[in-house]
Amino acid sequence: MRNKSFSRPRRAGGGRDGRPSAGSSFLPMSRAELEASGRSGIDILLVGGDAYVDHPSFGLALLGRLLEAEGFSVGVCAQPPWRDPAAALQAVTEFGRPRLFAAVTAGAVDSMLAHYTAFRKKRHDDAYTPGDRAGARPNRACIVYTGLVRRAFPGLPVLLGGSEASLRRLSHYDFWEDKLRKPLLLDAKADLILYGMAESALLGVANAADGLDRDGALSRESLVAACRNLPGAAFALSGKDDPSEALGVAPEDLDILPSHEEIEAEPNLLMRATLAEERRVHRGKNHAVQGAGGRVIVLTPPAPPLSSADLDRLYGLPFTRLPHPSYKEPIPAWEMIRTSITSHRGCGGGCSFCSLALHQGRRIASRSRESVLAEARLIAGGPAGCSAPPRWAGSISDVSGPSANMWRARCALPENKECARSSCMHPEPCALFEVDQSDGAALLREVAALPGVRHVRVAGGVRFDLALRDSEALWAYTSEFTGGQLKVAPEHTAPEVLRLMRKPSIRTFERFLEAFAAACGRAGKEQYTIPYLMSAFPGCTPEHMRETAAWLKKRNWRPQQVQCFIPTPGTVATAMYFAAIDPDGKPIYVARSDAERLAQHRLLIGGDRPGPGRPSGSKRR
Repeated sequence: MRNKSFSRPRRAGGGRDGRPSAGSSFLPMSRAELEASGRSGIDILLVGGDAYVDHPSFGLALLGRLLEAEGFSVGVCAQPPWRDPAAALQAVTEFGRPRLFAAVTAGAVDSMLAHYTAFRKKRHDDAYTPGDRAGARPNRACIVYTGLVRRAFPGLPVLLGGSEASLRRLSHYDFWEDKLRKPLLLDAKADLILYGMAESALLGVANAADGLDRDGALSRESLVAACRNLPGAAFALSGKDDPSEALGVAPEDLDILPSHEEIEAEPNLLMRATLAEERRVHRGKNHAVQGAGGRVIVLTPPAPPLSSADLDRLYGLPFTRLPHPSYKEPIPAWEMIRTSITSHRGCGGGCSFCSLALHQGRRIASRSRESVLAEARLIAGGPAGCSAPPRWAGSISDVSGPSANMWRARCALPENKECARSSCMHPEPCALFEVDQSDGAALLREVAALPGVRHVRVAGGVRFDLALRDSEALWAYTSEFTGGQLKVAPEHTAPEVLRLMRKPSIRTFERFLEAFAAACGRAGKEQYTIPYLMSAFPGCTPEHMRETAAWLKKRNWRPQQVQCFIPTPGTVATAMYFAAIDPDGKPIYVARSDAERLAQHRLLIGGDRPGPGRPSGSKRR
């Protein structure tokens, strides 16, 4: 479905035809930069918890460039110095009062997840901050930043977006406080949350606010009222309002979720609410409503995935692809992704612990072949006037999405039918989940054949159960696009735990390992898989963990990528952890104390040393 909000005429500039352009200037971060661009004020203020890197992999830059291309004047306030109230206020008011609204995000990840380990220990690094230093963003950044904007500009509408806001849009369990928290909209006292991938929703709000302002009628209340049927939005109604009447929708088009107070009284209801929201998001229709604190939170139907043409336009905007020049220290997240290319969004996996399906969706949205190749040429310094990234060594580090081998995947289910599956991959890949993986391999070969490109890698990992459906594509990934190590995610070995995770059986993983080894032998290469594994998952007992440890020992493996399960807001696995039940309502064992969790984790990482050539060590995810 084409998103109409992308159809506004664009200003002159690069990227109008969907081809990436190298920009010559950044979005303004200071009044001097704003005035140098010929403007005296801004329409929209963007406040974010990450440093400003003008690259399409960074959400603040992506949305800022889109708003700019649609004719809105934007100012960026990245990582305001929250510890110093006066300095923070000065940073937010740098451009003066925005004409329309402020849009706030905690950054690429939930601020609590960015700050604390699985054992609630403070992290000392932050890859999205210059110098890799922790502490540049506050805990619960959406709440703190909204309060800062409220103090600076009383009455200004405030929107929340990004992972933290999206996944906390309903009542949710907070691992770091070990309690159920209300929907973020109420705690932050913001006006709207734009959940999911919010480009079309943000443009919808911007256009609505612009119209109201021109009529002299813009206010917090009027903007919320104008967005009551905007896809991908969340807002609050008075508890006295009838949601059906207020929204103008039939009662049967409302998903009534258990209230916050009901879940507090009966924790099992969090599972019901979580599964209902998961189904609603996948169906792509219906409003959801949830009572909390005397008010009613309303979620409009999710915004549909962007079309290929709209994604091409989005990634074709004139990014400089560099950190803002005010930064004097390296930003690790940019160092990691500066030569990577996003080919698609979404993941059909539906893993119970993963927030991707709630945020990006299970339906895949893919860029065109031409758009991906154009970005690769830009990275390689092909177009006139463009230079390759600093320290360019001829390698494209990644061409993928959440799962590399899902580019251009589609669901073949007729539009008049509803899917009842919670995952396109579990318990087996769905026959209606159609993807030509050989086509994806051909795209990688085209990128590799471009002038100046010496290597192309797939760093994002492949979905191994899907890879087994196409032996030739598996051969291509193995022999051509694996740089010695291929990331795969079995997560566990115990059948009971894998079922709760919605992951393939360990026998499926073993079949993949056999196919991978055979392909490496055929290619004459010594290469290895890097398995992602998880301890202390809800339903995982110490015996299950010993079973996995024995499996690793039998293979003489010591895992390199390990993670103790962290209950993140909104996922089915977090509801399992909170209520100690499986999705069917049956009681399960949960390693809840840090001592229990650490004991399981030590079983996972405490195996024998790896054999020659095997990667060793333990890294957090």
